[in-house]
Amino acid sequence: MTLTLDTPLLADPADIAADPSRYRVLTGDRPTGSLHLGHYFGTLLNRVRLQRQGVETFLVVADYQVITDRLSPGEIAANVREVVLDNLAAGVDPDHTTVFAHSAVPALNQLLLPFLSLTTVAELQRNPTVKEEAAASGLASISGLLLTYPVHQAADILFCHGNLVPVGDDQLPHVEQTRLVARRFNERYAGGRAVFREPQALLSPAPRLVGVDGRKMSKSRGNTIALKASADETARLIRRSVTDGRRDITYDPVERPGVSSLVEIAALCLGVAPDEVAAQVGGGGSALLKALVIDVVNEELRPVRERRAAYAADPGLVGSLLAAGAERATAMAAATLADVQEALGMTAY
Repeated sequence: MTLTLDTPLLADPADIAADPSRYRVLTGDRPTGSLHLGHYFGTLLNRVRLQRQGVETFLVVADYQVITDRLSPGEIAANVREVVLDNLAAGVDPDHTTVFAHSAVPALNQLLLPFLSLTTVAELQRNPTVKEEAAASGLASISGLLLTYPVHQAADILFCHGNLVPVGDDQLPHVEQTRLVARRFNERYAGGRAVFREPQALLSPAPRLVGVDGRKMSKSRGNTIALKASADETARLIRRSVTDGRRDITYDPVERPGVSSLVEIAALCLGVAPDEVAAQVGGGGSALLKALVIDVVNEELRPVRERRAAYAADPGLVGSLLAAGAERATAMAAATLADVQEALGMTAY
């Protein structure tokens, strides 16, 4: 069965499990620092689950996109290594997942030109994620790179003909933009032929965790719990997380976001419903809730930290892994670019 151009935006996990060969995942991270608990529950576990189901996976470390909303790129090379180690520690297997750096695949970026021709300025200006990233970055104005960020992501997804993208709910507008690019390319340049399929989004059970300051967990806000943090560092971060003055613990994300975030984190670690955690803590107050969260988070991350330390001890591991991934991704991008140029009539000279 082929995914058609009227495929729903949200993928059904049951369909994926029934026939994983129908899907190809594109997923990735910007190397702006170490990955954190929000990434772990928001997308890393989905990557590992899909990989184990047999879904072909491409993972891009989007180094060029670091400067999307930053005045300085920072320590990109070091951060690329951190991101790769975090993915490996979470369970990503390079024998089944192609891991590569964005900058190592020049043909991928060549897709931007035809894709930009299919996107209006008004559509980009309306994208809520672009607005949110601009506000979070504190930039006085939106750069051309930030404005066109959704089209960059469309190129990342479509270069390998990805049709399944594990995301948090804040990234859904980018997947919708990619679907629009695919549809318009097929209609305008390919005469209705399905050069590209519309990708689907796969949401995690925790699409948007709240950070220790009560806002969305984000590296740019400094409110995260890094996967590589020690047990003691994790405990300190959780103890200073924002809650409220009520002693009874309930799960109410709208009225009690800080408390509810801690409840949700504990529930995810324990594999139970948030209301069950809230009932377990009951009238024990925030102190008891935080103590519970510290215990379960540290237990959840203990094997992740052990694997990370083992991978980090091999200084050549990340470089060799990225080189192998870049070779495969480059071949894929070249083939896709050739299809695009053929559709545009660029192969007759």
